[in-house]
Amino acid sequence: MTMQHDAPAAGRARPARTRGHAVPRPNEGVWPGLATPPVAPVKARVAQALFRNAVRNLPVRVVFPGGDRIGAGGPDSPVMRIERPDAFFARLGADSKIGFGESYMVGDWTTTDLPGLLTPFAAKLSTLIPPALQRMARRYVEARQPREEVNSLEGSRENIHRHYDLSNDLFSLFLDDTMSYSAGWFADGSDDLVRAQERKIDGILDMAGVTDGTHVLEIGTGWGGLATRAAQRGARVTTLTISQEQKELAEARLERAGVADRVQVLLRDYREAQGSYDAVVSVEMVEAVGVAYWPTYFAALDRLLKPGGRVGLQAITMPHDRMVVAKDDYTWIHKYVFPGGIIPSVTSIEQNLAADTTLHVAERRSLGSDYARTLGHWRERFLDRWDDVAALGFDETFRRMWEFYLGYCEAGFRVGYLDVHQFSLQRKPSFG
Repeated sequence: MTMQHDAPAAGRARPARTRGHAVPRPNEGVWPGLATPPVAPVKARVAQALFRNAVRNLPVRVVFPGGDRIGAGGPDSPVMRIERPDAFFARLGADSKIGFGESYMVGDWTTTDLPGLLTPFAAKLSTLIPPALQRMARRYVEARQPREEVNSLEGSRENIHRHYDLSNDLFSLFLDDTMSYSAGWFADGSDDLVRAQERKIDGILDMAGVTDGTHVLEIGTGWGGLATRAAQRGARVTTLTISQEQKELAEARLERAGVADRVQVLLRDYREAQGSYDAVVSVEMVEAVGVAYWPTYFAALDRLLKPGGRVGLQAITMPHDRMVVAKDDYTWIHKYVFPGGIIPSVTSIEQNLAADTTLHVAERRSLGSDYARTLGHWRERFLDRWDDVAALGFDETFRRMWEFYLGYCEAGFRVGYLDVHQFSLQRKPSFG
């Protein structure tokens, strides 16, 4: 992150109110660099030309001040209102991967259906800008990942702190009662998020072979939902987190659930883990590891697993060709939500397993469409409870940032640009 090392946490400011499309200018002390758009007239003109050309065939309607309209959408299509065209195109021209989200944060554009609007953009994400211009932008225009966000032991702790330690109260307001911050599994036609999360947890525990008497290592505690469920099955659980706030709440929740005697919560990085376990589980944690540390992460899964044991791994994935192209990108998500993150592909997971472990993928299931539904629940709950979020000290810029994050991800899963898989990893069979 080049300008606000702790911007999301700094988003705890006096709550601001809006009416209609009026959005207050971000507090410069809280959100450095956002209040004033960049001055880059040539880049802004190029961005405007590319944007108009890209939107021309999308099933959306884009409305400018004065009534100018572009887009191929009909009367029922999502509407994007460009409130401040000069600022919008200036931010877009400075860095499209960051400027589009920033311009929503500050109100340069608005919409009444954010995920619906973003879905057509997500469906054409790899082709909205001509490939030659994409390569040129990566080389000469777009920012690179800051060195301090590399996922070393110290870097990982800081990256995780900046997101997961925002506020336990914040997360409790939009997550379900299990406090699961990962995809649910809506398998029975029900829209019950708690049941979907319990089914997801049971699914990954089944893939790891967790039963009564199993000693489980969990890499990535979250707020203790999976550890609780495993203990209720009769397992003993050692669970690792590098978030102090998560550790404290997880221990309190385990105590309330009556299983604290079966679960040990350790403030420890996966690279520091010791011991040998009947099963290892890790749910949506690999995305925070970073490409350079994938060999270390997968080797740790192998090293910590007893002979005959299984690993239950849940991972967000993206197409391999897009992952290869995007692995060095620095995007809006990195800057404002998940510093240091990179989403793997199924192929990259299989390649790392083959190169650095004795494990292979024995079973897998996709929950991509379920993640879109999960994100929809979170976004609606976040917006419905905004007054409670604001009471925690988060400002209007934070609200729009979080809304964009949830809507952007929902759109990606809707169109299949993103997927999420549950994997059962087992040791490769030996012959002879």
